Amino acid sequence: MKRKKILVTGGAGYIGSHTCVEFINAGYEPIILDNFSNSKEFIPERIQEITGTKPRVIDLDCAAYESLLEAVKAEGNINGIVHFAAFKAVGESTRKPLDYYYNNVASTTSILKLMEALAIDNFVFSSSCTVYGQPDVLPVTEDSPIKAAESPYGRTKQICEDLIQDFYKAKEDLKAVSLRYFNPIGAHPSSLIGELPLGVPNNLVPYITQTAIGLRQNLTIFGDDYDTPDGTCIRDYIHVVDLAKAHVAALSYLEKSNNGLYDIFNLGTGTGNSVLEVVNTFEKIAQMKLNYTIGPRRQGDIVKVFADVSKSKNLLNWETKLSLIDALRDAWNWEKSLKTADIS
Repeated sequence: MKRKKILVTGGAGYIGSHTCVEFINAGYEPIILDNFSNSKEFIPERIQEITGTKPRVIDLDCAAYESLLEAVKAEGNINGIVHFAAFKAVGESTRKPLDYYYNNVASTTSILKLMEALAIDNFVFSSSCTVYGQPDVLPVTEDSPIKAAESPYGRTKQICEDLIQDFYKAKEDLKAVSLRYFNPIGAHPSSLIGELPLGVPNNLVPYITQTAIGLRQNLTIFGDDYDTPDGTCIRDYIHVVDLAKAHVAALSYLEKSNNGLYDIFNLGTGTGNSVLEVVNTFEKIAQMKLNYTIGPRRQGDIVKVFADVSKSKNLLNWETKLSLIDALRDAWNWEKSLKTADIS
């Protein structure tokens, strides 16, 4: 049986690469669209090592619409698009807001134009729980109010969701979902792919593992005076393999619909862990004491957020299977597997 082609923008990135693995495992043919501005060119070979199939790669910037249209048209029939390609660091976005607005919003606009031009109906958008801002009530449901974003990154995700919804209203045969991730961590259990930040990590877990292996002198925890049990921020940490499988479930959900639709799903575990809990759990797994200090609060950080995932469970038939311990173990094994050439 011929495999359905899925265009995966940012498919060589952290979440994109794991999702390509799960699409191949589920019988699809992912085509990676990536300009490798925040990923490594060896990742498609690693996907092949895991699955036995090397995905095709289109080396392009999503925002370059004319080149994008020509390249994707040449691929033939595309069954759907999963759109990951975006800048994603909260702290960095407060320092470089123009970069975030241009890259994230322009690329999404370009992809939607592509869908209209080539009559591609199925669209899965990589969104974020940052669209909720600081929620008044926890856990967060998909009906929780969208508040003012705490960072330019969060605001770009809000804008992109609005773009998709407006596009759906104008083109009612579109079938689209926005997947609001909570905090992806971990790596593939093979240790062949994982989170690979270029330069200094902006996210907690790669900073932990790089500190543990000696690439960083120490970890700074941004604030310990928040209104939480131990004073540090609380997040809903989800294993990246669980998250990747949710994209397969989301595409299947769209394919089963005979009508256009736009829907939103939270993707998380449904529970929260504080920064210090994550650090302490890692120390037990790695059997070492981590060198960390407490610093001032970081601009743009939300105090606490975790998901109500009942909608994803009921409609996507998806829920997490892997634990915080699994994720930190896999992240540490990935870090230990890396060579200097991988991270330079």
